[in-house]
Amino acid sequence: MERLQNQMVTWRRDFHKHPELGFLEMRTASIVAEQLEGLGFEIQLGREVMHPDFCMGKPDEKATAAHFEWAKRHGAVEKYLQHFEEGYTGVVGILDTGTPGPTVAFRVDMDALPVYESETDNHFPNRNHFRSINENMHACGHDVHTTIGLGLAAMLSEHKDELRGRIKLIFQPAEEGVRGARSMVEAGVADDVDYFIASHIGLNVPFNHFIASNNGFLASSKIDVSFKGVASHAGGHPEEGKNAMLAAASAVLNLHSIPRHADGATRINVGEIHAGSGRNIIPDSAELKVEIRGATTELNEYMKSYAEKVIEGAAIMHQVDYDITLAGEAISAKGSPELAAIMHKSAEKAGLNSELENNSAAGSEDATYFMEAVQKSGGYATYCIFGTDLAAGHHNEKFDVNEDSMMSSARVLFEAAKTLTHE
Repeated sequence: MERLQNQMVTWRRDFHKHPELGFLEMRTASIVAEQLEGLGFEIQLGREVMHPDFCMGKPDEKATAAHFEWAKRHGAVEKYLQHFEEGYTGVVGILDTGTPGPTVAFRVDMDALPVYESETDNHFPNRNHFRSINENMHACGHDVHTTIGLGLAAMLSEHKDELRGRIKLIFQPAEEGVRGARSMVEAGVADDVDYFIASHIGLNVPFNHFIASNNGFLASSKIDVSFKGVASHAGGHPEEGKNAMLAAASAVLNLHSIPRHADGATRINVGEIHAGSGRNIIPDSAELKVEIRGATTELNEYMKSYAEKVIEGAAIMHQVDYDITLAGEAISAKGSPELAAIMHKSAEKAGLNSELENNSAAGSEDATYFMEAVQKSGGYATYCIFGTDLAAGHHNEKFDVNEDSMMSSARVLFEAAKTLTHE
């Protein structure tokens, strides 16, 4: 176990030092593929496990090609790298025991965030020389999740004779912005799954504590809005212009004025607005980045539909054209109590203090697409939280975890795999 613990720390620090944004996890995915195949897993890569029509907010070809070259220069495993060249960076590892039994799937995510990591002396990754080498950062623990997935793979491989059925390890791209899971579901990754477990580290759960079913995730839609008007001289001929900035400003105010709903929590936020090119020019273009959330899929749809009408109305008012692009989306889901009970006992076997269920409000997660697909087919699904000590909150430049949480997290998942494959 000490050898694996040391290996997990090495993996984690390497992933942390080389963070990659969603649909660009080429280096990370190539290393994952190499490790899984070396442990005896059948591997499925790229387009095999991702439906191109359902990738939301995917970087353009130029950004993808540039990152492919970056990955080659920074230690990607070239044997596998070609599978990810187009930005389809999902990896699935399958361990078939050769004996009858269920299919148990574990999902972990791999992507980083556009956060510039702290360079202060008291920031542990900086002090220990594994701070990010680029402008992005693992500020939400997905480097840890990937590592836990590989640690679990090592345990499963070593104890294969104690298992039955099939284990699927799903390494998902682009969880941030809830963009990557649906493409894997639409590609059929969850079609044969009887038990599905997704997990996250942190989220204000204390070190050595565990939540077997977290049900607080909100459904969410991320939309990009563009307004297109007509430029004109602001002093000479303002009447000839069609002001896209005014349309955007009107939309911002009225989006935040959407009536809330009696059936549950709703959220909306305009996080970015970009418009104009000079003080004496009627702005002919404007862009908004908006996120919408609801306690249920239905409440999210209420907010989304209302938002679309507000945006259309602002465009009509100022006589400009508009376009709405869906950049990410997640649905709501509730964990299966039967599976949560098994996870609860698995955590206690691994020595953690376990809570069966938590329904407090959280952010959003696209693992809900996997959960819904498995449950609709008669299977069971849950979302677990592993507690840890945090140096700062999620998405913060000083985010860091207690690395001692990784081995215990992998052990919980391994205990669950042993139990579930004998169900």
